[in-house]
Amino acid sequence: MSAAEDMIDQEELDAETSERHQYVTFRVGEELFAVDMNPVQEIIRVPEVIRVPLAPPSLCGLANLRGKVLPVISLRYLFALPDTENDEATRAVVIDVGQPIGFVVDRVASVIEVDPADIEDAGRLRTTVDTSMLKGVIRNHGGNMIMVVDFDLLVEQEYAHLEPLTSDGSLLAGGLLDDSFNNDNEEEDPDELQLVSFVINQQEYAAPIEDVKEIVQMPDSVTAVPRSPGHILGLMNLRDQLLPLVDLRTLFALDYREPDDKSRVIVVASGGYSIGIVVDSVSEVLRVTRDDVEGLVPMMARESELSDITDICRLNNGKRLVSILSIERLFGNGALLETLEELSEENMLEQEQDINDTQDTESDDDNQVVVFRLNSEEFAVPIISIQEIVRIPDELIRVPKAPDFLEGVINLRGIVLPVIDLRTRLGLVASERNERQRIVVFLIHGVRTGFIVDQVTEVLRLPEGCVESSPKIAGEHGDLFTGMANLQESKRMIQLLNPDTLMDQDTVATLETAAGGQ
Repeated sequence: MSAAEDMIDQEELDAETSERHQYVTFRVGEELFAVDMNPVQEIIRVPEVIRVPLAPPSLCGLANLRGKVLPVISLRYLFALPDTENDEATRAVVIDVGQPIGFVVDRVASVIEVDPADIEDAGRLRTTVDTSMLKGVIRNHGGNMIMVVDFDLLVEQEYAHLEPLTSDGSLLAGGLLDDSFNNDNEEEDPDELQLVSFVINQQEYAAPIEDVKEIVQMPDSVTAVPRSPGHILGLMNLRDQLLPLVDLRTLFALDYREPDDKSRVIVVASGGYSIGIVVDSVSEVLRVTRDDVEGLVPMMARESELSDITDICRLNNGKRLVSILSIERLFGNGALLETLEELSEENMLEQEQDINDTQDTESDDDNQVVVFRLNSEEFAVPIISIQEIVRIPDELIRVPKAPDFLEGVINLRGIVLPVIDLRTRLGLVASERNERQRIVVFLIHGVRTGFIVDQVTEVLRLPEGCVESSPKIAGEHGDLFTGMANLQESKRMIQLLNPDTLMDQDTVATLETAAGGQ
């Protein structure tokens, strides 16, 4: 054979090979399927997911894949097969269908090469799988019949009710924390105060909410500060910044107690400094009238352990007394101020001051939210959207002929407040009442409404760039979720709720009618 003939044969072989496509084959149930290799980004073990309320049953949840939010979908559900537990062979095939989505399969079989001409129409195929979701079928490949799945069409059919998609065709919602959270137009009542209340040695105290930057959990370790006063516990690392911790128990001349899982750090700022005050627990956000607040008796205010307390708030006809802490006076404490100045001279707080300056000028990029739990999942709402947070009374007043979702009403300082269980609103299983549950009060379409949550955990300032768009696969109520806070360092994913979408105007009108009957 001549060299020219060899060259022609090689060109024919290359042409034949170039026409063949690679496919990934996998099993779901007893059936064998395939997908073109081109949109397959990777194949991974099924990751841990967080559940999305009101999502279609096919959505297993959302996972963190190297810092990005990955929706994970069950092919067993889409193929109408019984659900099974994941095992060592179960995998998620990550496919780009406008955005990466992980599709859970029972087992990945192999990678094969197929000539497109060998793929037949699946219209006449007899199978339990909906053939409209197939691109075709590969017959007699190694003795197997392999069904080629059209994942673009599968996603389009399953989530067609979520149209319109974004302009790029992906399933991601546009926007992060949108303008619907901005309550700047709402006029503040000059006769009301908002306070964050907390407990120290079984006594209740509070600080003005405008002085509180955030509330975080007690860190596992604290760095000691040499030659510091007894009430300075040390330094904690808060987003790569060193934060001095003040123990209010010691400052108030109370017995020291080791922090536990209920202990919290309330971050406050004044005069260019930030500190964390360690408290036994955080109670709630109070909205009180100025008539409920009385100045501390001057003789008592001169006592050293009371010098940081300026006022007393009287609630429940005087049965509940809350001491109001002056952050300005706290920072005026000589020993504390001296310690802060020393730390500043050692350049330990210079970066934090820069962050504070940045937050003042770029507040839109750093969102402050209140985090709460439902089941084991974390949710958050912008702190500006919350009217207040209150305890659940021993009994809710039931309303005759009220809608099923209304748990009851409470009397909140003369206002009849309808109360809804947020678990019920989000389609979750109800739970027994307990001490950790709280009522979070929102103003929705002009009506104050309370929603019961399992536990309010912290006030958090979201770092810049941590919020991703919310996947548009959360069922017909997907507009409830405006984004996903992906906190990679702490390995947390927090679903961001838009309180204004928790009820439509018709529902609000129904609540007003029900509550008005009380």
